[in-house]
Amino acid sequence: MLIFSKTAGFRHKSIPKGVATVTDLLKQAGIGSLHSEDPAYFCADSLAKFDAVIFLSTTGDIFDDQQKEAFQAFIRAGKGFVGIHAATDTEHDWPWYGQLVGAYFASHPAVQDAKITVLDREHASTKHLQQVWWHKDEWYDFKNLQPGLHILMSLDEESYNDGKMGKFHPIAWFQEFEGARIFYTGLGHTDEAFDSLQFRIHLLGGIQYVLQVH
Repeated sequence: MLIFSKTAGFRHKSIPKGVATVTDLLKQAGIGSLHSEDPAYFCADSLAKFDAVIFLSTTGDIFDDQQKEAFQAFIRAGKGFVGIHAATDTEHDWPWYGQLVGAYFASHPAVQDAKITVLDREHASTKHLQQVWWHKDEWYDFKNLQPGLHILMSLDEESYNDGKMGKFHPIAWFQEFEGARIFYTGLGHTDEAFDSLQFRIHLLGGIQYVLQVH
């Protein structure tokens, strides 16, 4: 897997911790990985070496037109995509990417504890969780939420301050898009989030889903 964390906008301080955590998770699961912030990897020859890509808190416009084409071809070849946290704050002016990742970041309140309702407890990323999970993170509000997403978890906005989506506030989902498996989780803003065993299992399950391994 290619772990990609290029930023052209806000840069999360948790990226090094996130990269180390995901690399370790993959290693323990027997999955090879490479971390880079070089968009030159997004060409046909380089991408052919990977079965999936992980966008770990990428932000802003990170690709030129040729790289976009290579990424589209990668997805349409049935490879996988995992988006973590600010992956939804990336390529806001590229509608295809918005369809792929499932939504775009709109806003967030302060980091705080919130109640997560686990809607799907059969998916690899959530089957270890109870129906209610309390977790401390930075809770994204989303815009342009795509139709047809399989929502895994939602936020109870009554459990924290200043949520802006109302009763329906998805925070993790999966889909099949143009022949590829896609998983996104809005969690992962802080270093401490990556210390959570439940979050690490959630991430690994999403990765295994896109790789179609168990």
